[in-house]
Amino acid sequence: MNRVTHIAANTFREAIRDRVLYNLIAFAVLLSGAAIFVGQVSINIERLVVVNLGLTAVSLFGVVIAIFIGIGLVSKEMEKRTLYTVLSRPVRRWEFIVGKFFGLTGTLVVNTFCMAIGVFAALLYVSHKFQSSDAWILVALFFIVLQFLILCSLALLFSSFSSPLLSAVFAFSLFVIGSFAEDLRGFAGMSHGLTRWLATGAAYLVPNFSALNVIGQVAHEQPIATRLIAYNTAYALAYSAMAICGAVLIFERRNLK
Repeated sequence: MNRVTHIAANTFREAIRDRVLYNLIAFAVLLSGAAIFVGQVSINIERLVVVNLGLTAVSLFGVVIAIFIGIGLVSKEMEKRTLYTVLSRPVRRWEFIVGKFFGLTGTLVVNTFCMAIGVFAALLYVSHKFQSSDAWILVALFFIVLQFLILCSLALLFSSFSSPLLSAVFAFSLFVIGSFAEDLRGFAGMSHGLTRWLATGAAYLVPNFSALNVIGQVAHEQPIATRLIAYNTAYALAYSAMAICGAVLIFERRNLK
């Protein structure tokens, strides 16, 4: 675990130094601020607009960071030849993958925190005070972080055997499909024969990002059930763990010469 911690800390430092992160965070915060002006055009729905646009900005820019940094964690190390230096030491391959995962996850948590400050600042400017229902925004942010966990694990899984370009395409495609997982399950229920089996398998195989999207509910001040919070947490952790295990198994058998 000490070696995993060192790899995670080094990954975190490298990601934080990347100027792309600061540009994306700044753009997301500016978009949250722009929600103020959009909300002022509307009548009596300023809070709804600010929460909707703000949380959507946090989610979308976090997805970009998770995918485009996650897919380069392995390939970048191979291009720089630093991977061979690391593995020549008493560091196992699974420790390298797990350390990279925790490092990227820590980066995304910090970025989400920074962007969330912009959302709450915009909300305070519009409402002039916080309400008890604003606490559900923290739940929505927690679900967004769970999405990032799954995306980080998938990006590492694809980068363990594919090129950065294909890894980005695979990860983004799964994000898009997973965002419509509930619709895919509904389609499977209406289908028959082989189509039903294929649609059902695909619906349960792709990550269910639609269940982790509660931005609309929170914007309308609807409470989130405790059971849903527990289910989504367990689901995201289990899915991420399986993806990381797959990445480790593939990376252990990969020829790095």
